[in-house]
Amino acid sequence: MTPQRITMITLAVRDLDRSREFYAKLGWQEAGGGNDIIAFYEIAGQYFSLYHQDALSKDLARQIPTHATGSVTLAINYMSKKDVDEVFATALAAGADAITKPDEVFWGGYSGNFTDPDGHLWEVAYNPFWALDDCGQIVHKP
Repeated sequence: MTPQRITMITLAVRDLDRSREFYAKLGWQEAGGGNDIIAFYEIAGQYFSLYHQDALSKDLARQIPTHATGSVTLAINYMSKKDVDEVFATALAAGADAITKPDEVFWGGYSGNFTDPDGHLWEVAYNPFWALDDCGQIVHKP
């Protein structure tokens, strides 16, 4: 067993149709198996899902606090600053709210942050210290 891994990340969303539309505008394509309460997206051997907040609350037998969003940042690294700028602009056009515009950052990279329609934080970044393969996966780390 390999303990250090994640096989799926799930975000609770208030309006699944709105969230599906937002991620489609970002260029994300759904994988099979979704329905009216959940949408799946395959990402390099893992899954990302959008799950209706009411259904997730029922599964967990507890209310999901609305302030829970923003406690975690999901990040996507790109091969250039230009790529970061393009993705950031696409996210804003899709309905994202800008948190920080892409800019040089203290650690030597370039990044910006936005939120999706439910307030989940996303970072788009260029890290000059990491190499990415053609699929955007990290192939070298410091």
